[in-house]
Amino acid sequence: MSAIVSPKDHPQGAARTFGAWLEQVDPALAAAAIAVRMEGLLYDLTAPMPTTDQVEVLTFEDEGGREIYWHSTSHLMAQAVKQLFPEVRLAIGPAIAEGFYYDFDLPRSLTPEDLERIAARMRELIAQDIPMERLEVPTAEALESFREAGEEYKVELLSEIQSPTVSLYRQGDFLDLCRGPHLPASGRLGAVKLQSVSGAYWRGDERRPMLQRIYGVSFPTQEQLDAHLHRLEEAARRDHRRLGRELDLFSLPEAAGGGLVVWHPKGGRIRQVIEDFWRAEHRKRGYELVFTPHIARQDLWETSGHTTHFKEDMYSAIEVEDERYLLKPMNCPFHVMIYKSRPRSYRDLPLRYAELGTVYRYERSGVLRGLLRVRGFTQDDAHIFCTPEQVPGEITAWLDLACFMMHTFGYEDLAVDLSLRQEGKKTYLGEDADWLAAETALAAVLDQVGMAYHRAPGEAKFYGPAIDIKLRDSVGNLWQGPVLQYDFNLPGRFGATYIGPDGKEHEVIMLHRTAIGSMERFIAGLVEHYAGAFPLWLAPVQAVVIPIAERHHDYARAVVAALAEAGLRAEADLRAESTGLKIREAQLQKVPFMLVVGDREQQAGTVSVRTRDQGDQGAAPLPEVIARMQELAATRALSLSA
Repeated sequence: MSAIVSPKDHPQGAARTFGAWLEQVDPALAAAAIAVRMEGLLYDLTAPMPTTDQVEVLTFEDEGGREIYWHSTSHLMAQAVKQLFPEVRLAIGPAIAEGFYYDFDLPRSLTPEDLERIAARMRELIAQDIPMERLEVPTAEALESFREAGEEYKVELLSEIQSPTVSLYRQGDFLDLCRGPHLPASGRLGAVKLQSVSGAYWRGDERRPMLQRIYGVSFPTQEQLDAHLHRLEEAARRDHRRLGRELDLFSLPEAAGGGLVVWHPKGGRIRQVIEDFWRAEHRKRGYELVFTPHIARQDLWETSGHTTHFKEDMYSAIEVEDERYLLKPMNCPFHVMIYKSRPRSYRDLPLRYAELGTVYRYERSGVLRGLLRVRGFTQDDAHIFCTPEQVPGEITAWLDLACFMMHTFGYEDLAVDLSLRQEGKKTYLGEDADWLAAETALAAVLDQVGMAYHRAPGEAKFYGPAIDIKLRDSVGNLWQGPVLQYDFNLPGRFGATYIGPDGKEHEVIMLHRTAIGSMERFIAGLVEHYAGAFPLWLAPVQAVVIPIAERHHDYARAVVAALAEAGLRAEADLRAESTGLKIREAQLQKVPFMLVVGDREQQAGTVSVRTRDQGDQGAAPLPEVIARMQELAATRALSLSA
């Protein structure tokens, strides 16, 4: 993880750069260092070192360090491609969650053999230990340089930059536009793997040129890379898109339009179980369930600020009787309308409104991905209206609810971010004092309950800071989970107030919060977390009854009826297939219980029990099996052997 080093304790001596200073302070740390962070800004190790009180040293163990490491590798890949294919035109090459990619405009399609050649050239460049130098040049000069080189995509990016200067990075014969920072030299890179090539529209716009995107990943050692590739293989086996199709849970039919989910009966059952649990738990905790429309007059979204700060994510207006309506991207303005439907006193507060509200956000087709990036999704949404004094208690109660729900679904490893605004950025609503008060309130609650968290500048929404809880699944992937956002803007925009003990009007505090996030993303995460083998309480089919012969069909139907009467989800497989085939297919469908019935079971009123995890369990009376399954469902057990 990052290390904090103080120049007060370690004078610079003759060192003039961060890297040289670290060599003096701690050679081992210097060898692991990727970049440094100082006063919220990132710097190259080769950057001149100013006088400062504190320096944060980033290594590969830090998220920020990995991002710089992978982004540096993407530049090296672009250099290798440029050397092998001089006619290439370069687009962009960012770090992503699991590595990096770079988009190229090439006259022919790349092959797997090309990827091997590119990787081999990258290894040669690593061995040459080429310095990665940062250059600050006038924007006009950079624009002319890239225009002369025929790099039209870089020219387009540069033409949008307002700053008089830009930063470029040079490594040997290769020059690229980049904000940085980067590793000091190519020799700092270790093991590299180029994984695949796919098509990608320039800037995600299907009206723009189709480029070739090379995905890759790199690690300091081959052992780390091998472990990562093994994890990726496991993640591919669990991919919710493949399992969603194989288990018949959902589809995204092109005829309906990109990013629009159609839930099949089995997926609908999972969703209903989750929603029923969600509703019951919210009622227990003092929430009122509400329902709101899918569209509203444009004026509402102008008042809320969405048309100004969220316009690119909203769909075009619908004309209705000479008025303009917009599909809702969020539920919050409607909840404010409910709050404002009558005068409120401090004695009424807190008020908690919860809704499973479907919202619509424009996502470019190039970024749509299964249930993870869609255009219509159902948000587990709630808004708490309270006084300033009630804020800490409401945040604490939300943390308890969110953690309870995550643990119930089997997520034990939670990562918490305190999402703050980026200093100097001017697109946020509200005054500095309001932001400071809100950020302080969120941090104070996290500190009070003893929950470890990471401060994340720049991750706040435009209307307030937030607590973001991320879920780590069974293969180590992080998923977006519950979120609480402090909003001191929307109440003021709508004039949402309450009468205080002093008899005067006060602006109400509004907390936006989710307990699981969007239903689509959450179910995608569950599919991958359990590889489709859901705990019994979530399984769309909890038991398949398998008759050995046609003469056992009536008994199989009676068993299904008894299970249904007990509140369990069961089906009978009455096909004219072998018992072994039916068992194998039920196993492939991840059904928790397989109940085989033949002559002996029919005569004795029993079933022969097989479970997904433990195989043959022998014969047991049907009431006993029903009781066992009911217990597993009622306790929301995560294992069939619980």
